[in-house]
Amino acid sequence: MRFIHTADWQLGMTRHFLNAGGADAQHRYSAARREAVAGLGALAAETGAEFVVVAGDVFEHNQLAPAEVSKSLEAMRAIGVPVYLLPGNHDPLDAGSVYTSELFLAERPDNVTVLDRDGVFEVRPGLEIVAAPWRSKAPTTDLAGAVLQSLPADGTLRVLVAHGGVDVLDPDPAKPSLIRLAALHDALDRGAVHYVALGDKHSRTRVGDTGRVWYSGSPEVTNYDDVEADPGHVLVVDLDGDEAGVQARRVGRWRFITLRHQVDDDRDIAGLDINLDQLPDKDRTVVRMVLTGSLTVTDKAKLDACLDRYARLFASLRLWERHTDIAVIPADGEFDDLSIGGFAAGAVQELMATARTDGADADDARSALALLLRLAGPGGQGSAA
Repeated sequence: MRFIHTADWQLGMTRHFLNAGGADAQHRYSAARREAVAGLGALAAETGAEFVVVAGDVFEHNQLAPAEVSKSLEAMRAIGVPVYLLPGNHDPLDAGSVYTSELFLAERPDNVTVLDRDGVFEVRPGLEIVAAPWRSKAPTTDLAGAVLQSLPADGTLRVLVAHGGVDVLDPDPAKPSLIRLAALHDALDRGAVHYVALGDKHSRTRVGDTGRVWYSGSPEVTNYDDVEADPGHVLVVDLDGDEAGVQARRVGRWRFITLRHQVDDDRDIAGLDINLDQLPDKDRTVVRMVLTGSLTVTDKAKLDACLDRYARLFASLRLWERHTDIAVIPADGEFDDLSIGGFAAGAVQELMATARTDGADADDARSALALLLRLAGPGGQGSAA
């Protein structure tokens, strides 16, 4: 028996940095998340998968715009094979659940089933899904462990679909909702379940040493690479009794990356330019920059021009301010070629003196000097003369 394990679609997710400058990146990112869902139909056809399980957080939250709900359901319809949705911590089965809204109920495709109760859902004779849905954002018990307690080992092939952290990966005694790996292993060992499909962790992750407990990760990236090491996959699972074969298939197309670069002179800036230029798929790549170093005002202006250019090409490019540290120090003679005199020359000298100090006034002076260089243009023959 073969099926697809996925999770954490979080349809309707927004990222504030994708809206910078009024770009359409957020719309394209949202569309890509839905396309990853609809594309599971082709993967199911290619692999012969019988069904798809979504282990929680199908939606970003319960208060979605009607258009987002309709488009998401249409993407699920395109999958074709049965799709089983587990409510998670983002979209729990609470009083305002999207799953019980009039719109969802009216437009839910026939191939979509919500795992809306604890316990067993029959896929076909001899094959069952065991569900542990979230009913609030803060469960007070191990939901997966609770549904496993009464399961018999009667030869029925079962897939547990659950959501949340596992105690061996997140050993926090203050979280009563943590899934106990020992309970999962016990159910696997006695043959009550045969595979555990988990959601909540957005990177593909094997849990324990059985090879039958996995987080699929999110099919499209949701955070930077220092947080999500291996997103963008779904898992194709072959289940034959106690044997499970798990194959990861990459379906994600976007990347959120962090680049760190030392910039101390114009050669370093040229190197940064080359690195950014060589990154592929710029319209689907989000870049967070960590820059450190010491630059003259002239070189800082070159750096700003470089970053401004690439900010127009990438889906998003921005500085990670908390970790960026660039000292701007005016160099002697740096403004001699601007061909200015009199009062203007005196003002430049005052700005340079202030820029070599510390504090907010120094930052303002450096910004003013950088603007002066940019207005002057190449060779210092611009409007500042």
